[in-house]
Amino acid sequence: MAEVKIKGICKSFVPGTFVLDNLDLDIHSGEIFFLLGPSGCGKSTLLRILAGLVKSDAGTISFDGTDISNLPPEKRRAAMVFQNYALWPHMDVFDNVAFGLRTAKMAEKQVKVAVDEALAQVRLSDYAHRKIQQLSGGQQQRVALARALAVNPTLLLLDEPLSNLDARLRDTMRNEIRRICRERNLTALYVTHDRQEALSMGDRLAVMNRGVICQLGTPEEVYNHPTNRFSAEFLGDVNFIDGVVEENNTIKTSFGSFKFTGSKFDVNTKITAGIRPERISFSNDGFEAVITDRVFLGESCDWYCKVNDEVNLLVRESAPQSRKVGDLVKLSFNSDYLIALAE
Repeated sequence: MAEVKIKGICKSFVPGTFVLDNLDLDIHSGEIFFLLGPSGCGKSTLLRILAGLVKSDAGTISFDGTDISNLPPEKRRAAMVFQNYALWPHMDVFDNVAFGLRTAKMAEKQVKVAVDEALAQVRLSDYAHRKIQQLSGGQQQRVALARALAVNPTLLLLDEPLSNLDARLRDTMRNEIRRICRERNLTALYVTHDRQEALSMGDRLAVMNRGVICQLGTPEEVYNHPTNRFSAEFLGDVNFIDGVVEENNTIKTSFGSFKFTGSKFDVNTKITAGIRPERISFSNDGFEAVITDRVFLGESCDWYCKVNDEVNLLVRESAPQSRKVGDLVKLSFNSDYLIALAE
């Protein structure tokens, strides 16, 4: 495991257009850290710079206090798991996992020990002599992970490794990757655009957009207390409500006034308040709304409601009750969960 410090990293592929713009980031030793953002935000480029596959235009990278910015990939001990697995189809599982070790001229006895250990870690010991074409997508993903583990990396880099798997298998592999990182006490940097992966697996995460970090924190911090509209929307569904700040840090909206308990704003400031759909409840008192649509999700239901013929709110109800489109209902929420964003 390693403590990683990224300082002032810049990268452009087209002059004048930054893919990464003076990016700073510290990754703690032994943590699973997520880079979360839309396609083209620079997260995979940063991963490849860390691996030594792409050269940055400016900035430094250090592992445990040692500057590795100019080291070739094989000297960094940063192992990467690619989105498409990058396995050799003409080799069996054992030889695929052994590839990096043999390239480094490791003695064959040591190769066998390292490969056997890595395959056991990903629960593929019985598949050592299978051809890659004989494996399922999930098994191939495990082989790619075992190949990375076999070299005993200082830093494990994962570039959307689950994007090619079906939903149920993704859930299983999330738990497996987290288990392996914990058992090995690995420092891992994981790139994804899937918010569920980041929220369920990460110790901390950074939300990226257009080459910069918009927000950094634990999954709970970033989800519950986003500091900007982009982070709020990218981490999950959110209702935005326009309003004006009154006395006592209260926001006046078209359907009521609600007191903020966190952020402080000057009176008459125009702000946008956010509330997650699962924080709004059906109640016997509160403000009136009309149900305009519903989406049944099994364990929950999304209710689309309109307030005062102008404000649309999404309400997410677990163990949904019997309601129908057109019903007049009352809604309420605890203002502690309001997200305040200054315009």
